[in-house]
Amino acid sequence: MKTGKLPNSLLNKIVLEPINGHSVDRKEVLLKPSIGEDCAAVDMGDNICLLSTDPITGAVEDIGKLAIHINTNDIASSGGEPIGIMVTALFPPEITENEISKTVMDLYREAEKVNVVILGGHTEITDAVNKPVLSCTVIGKTKKLIPSGGGKIGDSVIMTKYAAMEGTAIFAHDKKEKLKNVSKSVIEKAGRLSEDISVIKEGKIGAMLGAHAMHDVTEGGILGACWEAADCAGLGIEIYADKIPVCEETKIICGELGVDPLRLISSGSMLIICHNGNEMIRALEDAGIKATEIGKMTEKGKFVVENGKRYELEEPGSDELYRV
Repeated sequence: MKTGKLPNSLLNKIVLEPINGHSVDRKEVLLKPSIGEDCAAVDMGDNICLLSTDPITGAVEDIGKLAIHINTNDIASSGGEPIGIMVTALFPPEITENEISKTVMDLYREAEKVNVVILGGHTEITDAVNKPVLSCTVIGKTKKLIPSGGGKIGDSVIMTKYAAMEGTAIFAHDKKEKLKNVSKSVIEKAGRLSEDISVIKEGKIGAMLGAHAMHDVTEGGILGACWEAADCAGLGIEIYADKIPVCEETKIICGELGVDPLRLISSGSMLIICHNGNEMIRALEDAGIKATEIGKMTEKGKFVVENGKRYELEEPGSDELYRV
């Protein structure tokens, strides 16, 4: 099978349908697993408890930083505040003490930035992996749950920041040997994109202004996230590809590697689906966050409009990261 997340159709068939079809029903569970949902939600009385889990498998450099933000972003996308995170760290036998120490320090440093406690976890040296793998579970809280599938017909589809920020930074850190024709200054700028991959700030704004849905843009890129948000809502979507912002260093590096930035892992960008698009964009930009309306929710059908042509938006497959 191809490297990366299971294709959504297969995930649904062999993982989600069996789980949801046979799981115990409890009134406390507000949100069960489904395609595109960022979190599980459990009613705890005064608050809704949010939980999510994600591994970091596609990067080596900055793996600790990515682990914290990729996981806390899920909580933010559901309208919540992240509280704590647990980390399972699997390292190959050839790892050095200094490399483990750097990963741990990155974890604590980034957790402090987003006011999250590292609650515990597990650390192991194992020949089951050939590079470091971090798998995290994050817990958060909210008063009001904002699901990924809450979009309504006619809603604006807004994305924050730029497409492919995470993937571009990973290439700049881990694939320098493939970027010999790219200038040092471009690679350095690309590497710094990982400094802006938290979406907690925009999650708070989206929740405050009544977003119907929010979705963290990860594997499958911005087009994959749009497909998931529509599928989760049981609606259609029309995306205007020419409006999707892509920074110059991403264009250069993706061009050099022959990958599509619109299908490249894009943590740092959030989809905010709402009825008040202009108001939402103004609030985000007033907070210093770039925001762009890239489409609309529709009754049915998933489409992309690019260079005046309209074509079907395909179900996301393996992320472009794994082609490189």
